[in-house]
Amino acid sequence: MFLSIIEAGSITHGAAGANLSLAAASERLRDMELTAGVKLLERGRRGTVPTEAGEALAYHARLILRQVVDMQSELGERAKGMRATIRLLVNTAAMTEFLPDRLGTWLAAHPRVDVDLRERQSPDIIKAISAGLAEVGIISDAVAAAGLCLKPFAVDNLLLIVPRSHALASKRQVSFAQVLDEQFIGLAQGALQDHINGHAAQVGRRLSFRARVRTFEGICTMVAQGAGIGIVPERAARRCRRSMPLVSVQLRDPWATRRLSLCYRPDEELPVLTRNLLSHLKEGYLQDRAA
Repeated sequence: MFLSIIEAGSITHGAAGANLSLAAASERLRDMELTAGVKLLERGRRGTVPTEAGEALAYHARLILRQVVDMQSELGERAKGMRATIRLLVNTAAMTEFLPDRLGTWLAAHPRVDVDLRERQSPDIIKAISAGLAEVGIISDAVAAAGLCLKPFAVDNLLLIVPRSHALASKRQVSFAQVLDEQFIGLAQGALQDHINGHAAQVGRRLSFRARVRTFEGICTMVAQGAGIGIVPERAARRCRRSMPLVSVQLRDPWATRRLSLCYRPDEELPVLTRNLLSHLKEGYLQDRAA
């Protein structure tokens, strides 16, 4: 619970993340502070943050959690009914385009291991890995990850998709600035849409959305029908072009070419099963490069 509150920066959201009511979480915090004899959290304008004593508690709590995960990893294959869970934080493209192929075979080979897969933006993933709140992340290598290990996972090119009848369909490439006045079909939510919206905000603009849907296929379907234009990963564009009247146009902006990296703490800090999963995901990258 305490680590969940620190990660969320809020007692309310942290309590929800730990499946506790606000009242129950507040009572537990009071008991913890009474037992420790010091204040563990401070509430301020930037949310709830740990005090110096709270940071010390969080450090030891993370060590204990890592030891529990390591124990489950070591014993899980031998102890009947015992399961291990690896938390994996990823961005939208990794979640939908790259991980299903690579993760499915590993899970099939490790029936006693579950993967807690969550979608996050790269800066949030780095914070969570550094804080010990997740074992592995997949991030854009455009974000600094001091103190963590990075290994290549995939290359994710973002493409503009337009209907064949659109004025931009004859272009080989455009800049993001050229399409800011267009009507978009976007994702309802997610790290990728936040990433795209953030680049519009950097130049003082907001994208105009005619509709927001849950999947890349949904974006492509509506774009093909002439409802607007969209931005999707190259894999999704290539897949949808086979059956839809779409044209994909390269975005020349540097941020549209993203190299995705596995992000994790040094190997010696990781449980055996987590290291095994990392090796499997690294091999997937090498196989894709060789194909």
